[in-house]
Amino acid sequence: MTHNEIPYTYSIASNPVSYENSSLHVLFAGESQTKPSHALGPKIYDYYLLHYIESGKGIYKTEHHTYHLKQGDLFLIHPSQLVSYVSDEEEPWRYRWIAFTGAEADEQVRYTGFTLDLPVSSAGEQDQFSKLLGMMQEAFYEKKESAHLTSLGYLYLVFALAKERLLLESALPLVDARVGGTVKQMIQYMSTQYAHPISIEQMCSSLGYNRAYLSRIFKKETGFSPVTYLLKLRIDKSRQLLRERPELSVEQVSASVGLPDSLYFSRQFKRFYKQSPTAYRKQVQEQPSDKKSFP
Repeated sequence: MTHNEIPYTYSIASNPVSYENSSLHVLFAGESQTKPSHALGPKIYDYYLLHYIESGKGIYKTEHHTYHLKQGDLFLIHPSQLVSYVSDEEEPWRYRWIAFTGAEADEQVRYTGFTLDLPVSSAGEQDQFSKLLGMMQEAFYEKKESAHLTSLGYLYLVFALAKERLLLESALPLVDARVGGTVKQMIQYMSTQYAHPISIEQMCSSLGYNRAYLSRIFKKETGFSPVTYLLKLRIDKSRQLLRERPELSVEQVSASVGLPDSLYFSRQFKRFYKQSPTAYRKQVQEQPSDKKSFP
């Protein structure tokens, strides 16, 4: 099909809930199959405008850079920035877009990874962006009051997808930051699940990573293997219970930190702190109250 045969289309739907200085608000969503060399700008917008290119190609210009974009690319227009964009003469782009604003918008955009110097990203082969923007537009067409909350849900999903793409495209420092974030996820998982009979395999499966990979990056970041870290976390939690809950038996304390085998628990406790749980509790109880400073 030549560009003379391409059906040119344009549609837009506004949020039925008006913007009244809410923290985050989607203003409208739209889609268009543009004409060859269709141009907008140079002009300034007072809201964020995110485009996803479904097909074709074109050029996006900011005050300092020119970007040649194609199918699967995203470009974000920042407020108060002079921009222009034009579709290709031979392969005019078809894109979807959303406009959003609010006090939280700047922070969310920064967290996602878009900056004035990096306002574009490649979405690759995935079409989740197209689906999310399309569902947002359909929600607005229905004119329900709930469409506002629905659009925010889709917007956060768009932010999440965009952040993942920008992280994959970014340089090593951000890759290192991503590794640090994964390790924090592991620590958070263990800190909330230690009382249950979890395994490192279960944690790896939950986080969606290979065990060998997670073990390697975890030890590099913390100095401990995940198995040792989890065990020490459980023993440290047991020390707190031994100090603060004298009515609990050693067996009950052991079970409360995810170690139902009290003999194994006692051996590991002594391995880390050179005394048995019973001896530790006795030491705490005999310490004068004004001098108690046990970790």
